[in-house]
Amino acid sequence: MFKHELGAFIIRITLGILFFIHGLVKFQGGIENIVGWFESMGLPGFLAYAVALIELAGGLALILGLATRLVFALFAIIMIGATLKVKLSIGLLGNGQMAGYELDLALLAMAIYLAINGSKLLSAGQLIFHKDSSELRKAA
Repeated sequence: MFKHELGAFIIRITLGILFFIHGLVKFQGGIENIVGWFESMGLPGFLAYAVALIELAGGLALILGLATRLVFALFAIIMIGATLKVKLSIGLLGNGQMAGYELDLALLAMAIYLAINGSKLLSAGQLIFHKDSSELRKAA
């Protein structure tokens, strides 16, 4: 059980950092550029704000271990949307100018795994909601 939680912790922190950075870059690079890009693909521009906020706040929440299953589910939706709307036509490994969807699939798989299983190790949610962590202590 402890090995499972340690693995989930590593995936949670990694995804948290990656998505936080992606959200931060969207705002630093000018969110209006992202809005225009979304609109050029036929998506409503406001979705750019939603995606960037979910990535930024969700990434931070994962690092802290708050609302992890909800955040992972939102990340899974984002990754499915990105793959279907943007990357699928480019191909699995890309076209030389743009990366394919191989990384998107890996991130999606990690998000789905953690949406199903959660990640309790060193989680602020465990501390705040005082859930019994005796399972982890027994497994260690």
